[in-house]
Formats: sequence, C-alpha cells, structure tokens
Amino acid sequence: MNDFYRSGEPIADTKAPSGPIEDRWTQRKFDVKLVNPANKRKKHVIIVGTGLGGGAAGATLGELGYQVTQFCFQDSPRRAHSIAAQGGINAAKNYRNDGDSVHRLFYDTVKGGDFRARESNVHRLAEISTQIIDQCVAQGVPFAREYGGLLDNRSFGGAQVSRTFYARGQTGQQLLLGAYQALMRQVDLGNVELHARHEMLDLIMHEGKARGVVVRDLISGEIKSYTADTVILATGGYGNVYFLSTNAMGSNVTAAWRAHKHGALFANPCYTQIHPTCIPVSGDHQSKLTLMSESLRNDGRVWVPKKLKDERRAADIPEDERDYYLERIYPAFGNLVPRDIASRAAKNVCDEGRGVGPGGLGVYLDFKDAITRLGRDAVAAKYDNLFQMYERITGENPYEQPMRIYPAVHYTMGGLWVDYDLESSIPGMFVLGEANFSDHGANRLGASALMQGLADGYFVIPQTVGDYLAKNPVTPVPSETVDAAVAGVRAQVERFLSIDGDRTVDSFHRELGTIMWEYCGMERTDEGLRKAISLIRELKDEFWTRVKVPGSGADLNQSLEKAGRVADFLELGELMCIDALHRTESCGGHFRAESQDEDGEAKRDDANFSYAAAWEWNGGQAPILHKEELTFEYVKPSTRSYK
Repeated sequence: MNDFYRSGEPIADTKAPSGPIEDRWTQRKFDVKLVNPANKRKKHVIIVGTGLGGGAAGATLGELGYQVTQFCFQDSPRRAHSIAAQGGINAAKNYRNDGDSVHRLFYDTVKGGDFRARESNVHRLAEISTQIIDQCVAQGVPFAREYGGLLDNRSFGGAQVSRTFYARGQTGQQLLLGAYQALMRQVDLGNVELHARHEMLDLIMHEGKARGVVVRDLISGEIKSYTADTVILATGGYGNVYFLSTNAMGSNVTAAWRAHKHGALFANPCYTQIHPTCIPVSGDHQSKLTLMSESLRNDGRVWVPKKLKDERRAADIPEDERDYYLERIYPAFGNLVPRDIASRAAKNVCDEGRGVGPGGLGVYLDFKDAITRLGRDAVAAKYDNLFQMYERITGENPYEQPMRIYPAVHYTMGGLWVDYDLESSIPGMFVLGEANFSDHGANRLGASALMQGLADGYFVIPQTVGDYLAKNPVTPVPSETVDAAVAGVRAQVERFLSIDGDRTVDSFHRELGTIMWEYCGMERTDEGLRKAISLIRELKDEFWTRVKVPGSGADLNQSLEKAGRVADFLELGELMCIDALHRTESCGGHFRAESQDEDGEAKRDDANFSYAAAWEWNGGQAPILHKEELTFEYVKPSTRSYK
C-alpha cells in the first residue's frame, strides 16, 4: 500500500461543540461572533453553484445584507441538478403520530450511514429538518396535503416511520423553484450578482485563505477573475466519474477538485451510492441513466422469477413462481430497505441468473397490488409523472406491466472535508450540500439530500460564515496573485487545444467509467482495485497525448469544457480506487468482497476503520491520508440489520 499513499497527521473537527447533543447547535449559534447589519453590506461573498445548497445560501446571505456574487454553469439556476431529486424531503414533524422524533431521524441517519458519520452534524441536520419544511411552505412550495389540511407524508428506505414530505414526483423541482424565486428576489434587489453559463476553473488564494475564483464564460470563452472575503462551493457530487449515472450530464467535480489541489482535503471519495431504482442500461448509445424515484418502493413490490433464465412475460408468471426477495430476506423493512442493501440484493439475484429484460440485468417493480388496493387514480395522484417518464423512455406502460429497474450510480457521500461550521481545510472556503462529506457517512438514506442542501444553505452557513467574516479581517488581493491564477487557467486551456490527438473526450470518459463501474462499483476487491489504478494511470497518460479538442478557447466550445472535467475525473477516479483499496472493510456504499458475513451482508471493521479518510493532494504523487476518528456517544455501532 505504500506505493499508493502516505500516512499523514490525524485531523479533528475543532469547531464541534461538546455537551448534550441536543444543545450543541444552539450553543454553537450563541458562540459565533456576529456581524452587525451595517458591516454586512461591506462583506463580499462568492458562491459557486445554484442548486438547493447554493441557491438557498445566496438567497439567505443576500437577505441578510451581504454582497453576493454567484455563479452557475447552467443557463439558469433552475437547471441545477437538485431539480432531479424527485421523491421527497425528510423532516421529523411526526404528523402521522407514528413515533417519529428528531432523535429517531438522527438515529436512522447514523445507522443508515453505517456508523461512518459524525453524530454532531447528523443531529443538527435532524433538528433543522423541521424548520426547513416551515420555510418552504412559507415560500409556496406545493407539498401534498391530507384531507384535513396537514402536509402528507410517505415512507422511504431505511425508516419505519412516514417522515418524507413530497410534491408528487417533483419534490426537488418544487423546492428548487422556491429557492430560485428567493434568490432572484435578491438579484432584483441588487444584493446578488448572478452569472449564469460561467464555470469555476480555479481558486484564488491569498495569505493562505480562499479569496476568489477564476471562471470561464462558457459563451464567449473569456477567462475572468473575481475576489471576495470568502468563497462558498455548492457544486454537487462527482458521480459522473462513472460516465453512466443518474446525474445531469454536466455535473462534474472540477470546482471541488481544483480547490483540492490548493489544499482542501477530499474525504471518503470511495463512498458512492448505487441507487436501486433506475431504468436499466439499454445499449452503448446512452450518455446517462434515468432515476425512478425511491418513493416508488412505497407501493411497488420488487420481485424476480424463482426459475433461472425465465423468459416468460411478467403477467405469465404465476404468483407462487415469483420471488419477492426483499420481503423474504428483510421482513421488517421489506421493499423499504436502504439503497445500498436493495442494490446489492438486486445484483445478487441477477448474478444468480434470475434477472429480467435484455441481458438479465433488471428486476421487476410491480404496482399491480397497489392499483388493486388503492385504484389507478390514487396511484396516479402519487406517481403519474414518474410513470409517464418511464413509458416515454421504455415504451412500456407501468400501469399495465411491471417496471424493470436495476442499480446505477446516483449520489456521492464523499466530498471535500469540512468541520462543523462547513469550513474546509482551506480557511475561508466553505462547502455545502453534496459537495461536502459531512452528514451521510457511508450511505445516504433516501430523501436526505434535499434536507442537507437546504439545511446547509438556509440555516447553517448564514450563522457560520458570519463568524468567519467577523474574526478574519481581509486585505486586498494583490493583482499579481490574481494574474497568476488567471494565467494558470489560460495555460491549461491552451494545453488542451494544442494536443490535437485522435481520440474524443467522450471516448476517454466512457472508458474511465467502464473501469470505475467494473472495479469500483457495487463490489470491490483488492485485485480489482489494483488493476483499476493501473488502468486509470495508463488512460491518464494516453489522455494527455491523444485527446482531440477541436475549435478554440475564444467561443462556445463544449469539447473544451468536457476536457477539463474529464481530466479532473481521471485524477479523482484514481483517488477513489486508492481510498477503496485502503479501506478493507465493507460499509454502506463501499462493499469489499473480502469483507462479508456468511449471509453475504456487509461486514464492518469498527476497530480499524471508524474514521473519516481525508486525503491531501501531493502534487500528483502518492496522496497523503489524514484520519479523523469518529466517536459515538448516542448511537452505538451495532450490526446493521434490517431483517
């Protein structure tokens, strides 16, 4: 292993409060140093990203009076990938009176993350969840309601209570529109300066602190620089390292990775969530995969034929010849087991030869019982837009025959390391939402991504960034510092354009994705990961000699955009495999074939791996591993059973 990484000094979250866990966030908010309203107008904040984390942060900081400059590479903040989170958002309101509470949401999240998350962060998230719903209702988010007027709830994986608030199958879209309208109000008031179609390509550092960004105007090609008192990244996850994923095609790791190269530690990159409810791969023509919301597992039953290679139509397979395998193996949770468990179970039955559809890489998600019990209209009221989307893509009507689903890369629990204040290891750079690593451990429970993004943006960062700004007076950034950062970006652009090779950027991305899925996907092995690292290194060398980037840097050039993103994915992919190789346990989204029990379930190693792995960039040499030990006072690590 010494060939792959070096060990560095341990690290700790020095901002995390002590004392009773239910009082820690309240105490931290009291301890922060405040910025008075007149001084807020003098403070300048840069935000990169306009999804739920970034949009909420921009709206809130603008409302507080800060000067905000905000960037997104989409043509509108409304196109941020948060829009694709369809199923719902968790909150411990206990409207169903079914035993939910802040403590139970905290417990479920720590357990669901396979005991690899910080207790303090998770409890804060559970506390804030109730405020999020009130905020979004006040903004006009059209959550579903029961007959009596209360907001409706449904179940999601990893929980035995109904705590997921939803707006049909469009929850992410509706929440994003709420944040978007609040953000655009601040744009109209002049508190937020918004730059769409701009991509961050480097971080500007001064006196060891994050002080600005270098961006490229994706329409004109112009390289620009902006400085501020602090920088906030809310740039989403890195699932597109696999090429085929449920992420929007533009989703990338570039902003986070360029910050990583300036000293921001990258934590737990191997923790990748494979979502069990996706439309299966149908051929080499695809550039992305489509997620069918986990909410469908509330009423849909997952099954495969009992016989091997049974090619009969679903309707022709009698009930006693069907294996409702999740209900059989996990009777306590049934179809609502967490995503990592449902995904591995689907892989196992397909590996046995009982999968359905082309290539046997699919399982059925059947709504026949729900339609019989509730009626087609009631099912349509919950899921009709999802059913329509499925029919458009597959040509099959899920009201009349079962959906076919199979796991696919979805969410990344790893990300830039942050402390309790969401500040990275670079002073003055904060990281929100999926771009950080802080709240989900080794596996994210469904409906918690929207919760974290909005908690970070609306409620956490407004408190903690003010503390930083009050304690850290800044000096102007010298022009030569800015010029050097801009020159570095221009040099990389010229390098891409000058290679003039014979392979497209997409061909490299697809090959990288194949390597990652094969060796660092649902199941990882020592031998496979070592092979992947070797293959990625060879591919990276080939990329820098054979990639073809046509056109110029002086105008719209999507090949140039992709080249930068794929270059970063190649480096990230290697780090992901190194992280997965060093962690010889199985936990959550990281399943090592060498570490499983007699039933094939993941086998954790708490004695040796109860830590967050935070990696330091080492100039392209072997990365340096820093460990943050995890302690559990309230939810003791135990066998993670959903049976």
